[in-house]
Amino acid sequence: MPIKEGYHVKVEYTGTLEDGSVFDSTEEQGSPLEFQVGANQVIDGFEKAIIAMDLDEEKEINLKPADAYGERQDDMVKDIPKENMPADELEEGMALMATLPTGMQVPVTVVKITDDHVKIDLNHPLAGKALNFKLKVVEIKEGELKECEPSCGSCCSSCGD
Repeated sequence: MPIKEGYHVKVEYTGTLEDGSVFDSTEEQGSPLEFQVGANQVIDGFEKAIIAMDLDEEKEINLKPADAYGERQDDMVKDIPKENMPADELEEGMALMATLPTGMQVPVTVVKITDDHVKIDLNHPLAGKALNFKLKVVEIKEGELKECEPSCGSCCSSCGD
């Protein structure tokens, strides 16, 4: 049964950068990645790669930044008044979760700390990078595409929908 939009799938994967270093894997996570195809729960290139794959099929793919986390954008580096930052001890290079006005949480990186401001990078840590994936489909369930409610911020993975 080839994968189609709306199907629920479980995929094992290992993601590597061009230098071969592993940035993520389902083995590290302890379980396969589960998502609904077409519900915008994973990056575009990953989703497009599994369309029409069959159960137990394996594939290796290379995604350009446009099909992964996009190109780095200089205008996504912002100076924030220090008093607007968490009271926790901040360090350059530290990763934080920021909450957008929509309620969605996004990762940010502390770039520089001065007496009055903190420079943060809102680009995804993998923005601008080509990504390689080894994929294996381990489960396929038919289903109808359910539109995601952005209010929960995680697109149906944490709210149980």
